[in-house]
Amino acid sequence: MSKIIVVFASMSGNTEEMADAITAGIRQSGVEPVVKEVMDTNASELEVYDGILLGAYTWGDGELPDEFLDFYDEMDEISLEGRKIAVFGSADSSYPVFGAAVDILIEKLVERGGEKVLDGLKIELSPSADEKQECIQYGKRFVESLV
Repeated sequence: MSKIIVVFASMSGNTEEMADAITAGIRQSGVEPVVKEVMDTNASELEVYDGILLGAYTWGDGELPDEFLDFYDEMDEISLEGRKIAVFGSADSSYPVFGAAVDILIEKLVERGGEKVLDGLKIELSPSADEKQECIQYGKRFVESLV
């Protein structure tokens, strides 16, 4: 059985709601993921998982949240060859770049050898009921990509 980790940062709870729904989809597919806030782990832990999902809100004009900065730097020291990756996050379209943190994390994971199996999932602020269903499906599709 595939081992999946979900690591996220959430300030207002929006990205955490996404992580909860994605995790529900993973569980509905029969896999029990490890779920951690980014401050409670380090990048080297990613190397023991088959599937890696990162979630981050976009801060300011298109930056990673402060909570993700050390983790992001630590990723320079790891290899993710053979691992499937996907990234999600809440964003605010009033800023010049919508959901840039998602794109920044995808780029880093791919640079470290991860295989992107789903496009980044970006949701405007708090996920609606329909968007939560989209997150559940995202989790299910991620599990399918590992088979």
